Amino acid sequence: MGMTQLINREKDMMVCGDAEDVQSASGLIKTLMPDMVIVDLSLKNSNGIDLVKQISERYKKMSCLVLSMHDESLHAERCIMAGAKGYIMKEEASTSVVKAIREILSGNLYVSCTIMSHVLNKFRKKPAALHESPLKNLTDREMEIFQFIGKGFASGEIAKHLNISVKTIGTHRERIKNKLNLKHSGKLVRHAVIWVETGVF
Repeated sequence: MGMTQLINREKDMMVCGDAEDVQSASGLIKTLMPDMVIVDLSLKNSNGIDLVKQISERYKKMSCLVLSMHDESLHAERCIMAGAKGYIMKEEASTSVVKAIREILSGNLYVSCTIMSHVLNKFRKKPAALHESPLKNLTDREMEIFQFIGKGFASGEIAKHLNISVKTIGTHRERIKNKLNLKHSGKLVRHAVIWVETGVF
């Protein structure tokens, strides 16, 4: 069963719209003013975290739940910092999405026990129990560019989408390679493609 059907089965819930990219989503959000937006991190031609930030800045009373195929240990904390109220993996969405929605609309955060333990350990200044991906070292902008690379976009196309210069994209690519210890552009592209397709780095 699809997520829309799953949510619409609940007597007090209804999906009022859907969009494939940030621009379309922004227009629908402004028009429909939903109580909550479920954001897929892998939005077409963009990074869903941009939408999370936008909603957090513009609509103080609107909640965001992030849906992702990528490792929660890498993205959940980043999304919460951007303003999301919850994070669930796509593979568990069918069993968790309704519970997550209810928790968030009740004023609570919704993340897995693993992520909650990870955050608490940080506050206690204890090392995280989980192995941290080197992708954690990337900034939000670098993560966005890494995702574009994995989707097959050339530097010129990425620059156009992000409204920055090709030279700036080149600088970001070099920083990404250095942070991920990748020796040349071929390895960067290969790892980015694998990550976009499988969520594994």
